Amino acid sequence: MSKQTILFIFTSADKALDGKPIGWYLPEAAHPYYALVDHFAIDSASPKGGLPPLDHVSVENFKDDESVKFLEKDPAAKKIWSETKKISDVSAADYAAIFVVGGHGPMIDLAVDKDLAKLLQDFYAAKKPIAAVCHGPAALTSATKPGSSESILSGVKVTGFSNSEEAQTPYNDFVNILPFSLEDKLGSLGGKYEKGADWGAYVIVDGIILTGA
Repeated sequence: MSKQTILFIFTSADKALDGKPIGWYLPEAAHPYYALVDHFAIDSASPKGGLPPLDHVSVENFKDDESVKFLEKDPAAKKIWSETKKISDVSAADYAAIFVVGGHGPMIDLAVDKDLAKLLQDFYAAKKPIAAVCHGPAALTSATKPGSSESILSGVKVTGFSNSEEAQTPYNDFVNILPFSLEDKLGSLGGKYEKGADWGAYVIVDGIILTGA
């Protein structure tokens, strides 16, 4: 029996509003990939397709075995992060679940990508798992329930990169660098935001919505 396939979503944004370099965050793709690849096939997509921009700070900060293997030593993994399809060309019907890779990039493009919003709505309607980590939940903020203007996050327990964590980064400006506060945005959509200790692992599963910080 062939494996079911999970779709990884990568950002195509390489700059914050002020021009600071951003992208996808290495361990937030590598660690989930190796947790899943023995059990599922993995595919990938991004708004522009092709090679998504990698946050090189994450390469410098994470030299663990899985991150290094994912980036440099595993041809199958390299294909996932270097040859993404366009989001507009994929269908929820072909996948068992969707996962949004973190990094500051999703705050810029995935949060307002109409093709992704429609794709997420299709996953939601099919009751297929929707997952995101760190800044990745920003990608879920424009998706609404089918036939409604209500967010798919309304009434859902959710987590993601917190204001207190952002305050410790060079991106702590929700006007000139980032377009919004992720923590505040999740709450404004009716999400029941929760967090753990800063920089600690924290995961929430509420129905088909899975979010991590």
